[in-house]
Amino acid sequence: MKKFRWLAILLAFVLVAAACGDSDSDSDGGTADGDAPETSEAVEQTQSGDLTFHIITHSDDGPFWSVVKRGADAAAADLGVTVVWKPGVNDAQVMVRDIEAAVSEGTDGIGASLPDPAALVGPLQDAVANGIPVITLNSGSNDYQNIGALTHVGQTEVVAGNGAGLRFNAAGATKVLCAQQEQGNVGLTERCQGLEETFNGEVVSEFMGLDADTAEQQNTISATLAADTDIDGVLGVGPVITMSALRAAQDLGRDMTIGGFDMTPELLAAIEAGDVAFTIDQQQYLQGYLTVLFLYLNVTNQNTVGGGLPVLTGPGFVTPDNAADVVALSEQGTR
Repeated sequence: MKKFRWLAILLAFVLVAAACGDSDSDSDGGTADGDAPETSEAVEQTQSGDLTFHIITHSDDGPFWSVVKRGADAAAADLGVTVVWKPGVNDAQVMVRDIEAAVSEGTDGIGASLPDPAALVGPLQDAVANGIPVITLNSGSNDYQNIGALTHVGQTEVVAGNGAGLRFNAAGATKVLCAQQEQGNVGLTERCQGLEETFNGEVVSEFMGLDADTAEQQNTISATLAADTDIDGVLGVGPVITMSALRAAQDLGRDMTIGGFDMTPELLAAIEAGDVAFTIDQQQYLQGYLTVLFLYLNVTNQNTVGGGLPVLTGPGFVTPDNAADVVALSEQGTR
């Protein structure tokens, strides 16, 4: 990551060297009276560091989004820009207001998740119409092109769910509860849809309560498992609800295959101990870092990435075989 600082230093050196050249010569586009060439002014403006990007998501202060924010903050430090982090806490209307405020303030770029396309596509289209570059991250892989966004940074949720289904097949599960911690989040719904596409047995997809109240979440899962003894697997579509499912199964004395999405230290420890079979890693640190980097490169150098396709950060799988290595990285706050 330090390479950006060295690039900035090198560029500054080149600009100083150019400024010290023969000011009487107009062969490089300068003027006889010493005015800087127009191209030099453009470079100085884009490298000034006076750029502000708004990252507006449905994030809370939980373990997943804290890693996304850490990635965005690291990119901001490396690039010398300002990042304004606006957490929506699963409220699309809060996000709408934050998007509108960022446009009004004249932001240099917006990174936004898209948990509720019906509410958010319009305001983001308005941002693009105002000349503001937009990148969707985490959720929004199906709608970023409709917005006119530069690209989407994240994973394809259906494909990730497909991978989970194959792992439940290999484990011999016959009926899986796909436990959701948010209502109306299209990305979480797609994870369960992907599971249904590849899993050979039956899938029950249900909202099991918010991560903000893990006790209630666990009680809801316990009640669901107790009412249906045929359920022999649970896929938590987030790391917190996966741990709620594990505790519910343990309290009931049920031996079942449990898989999850994303990571927390607690979940990684459960995988390392063999209590959870796997979790799907979308490498959320990259979602924060790359969003800021791509916005910066677009504003300063008119670069675009993805070629019209999303830039995928996952899925990968953390299992008991590689959990120890990932734990070490998680302790550094980057996984």
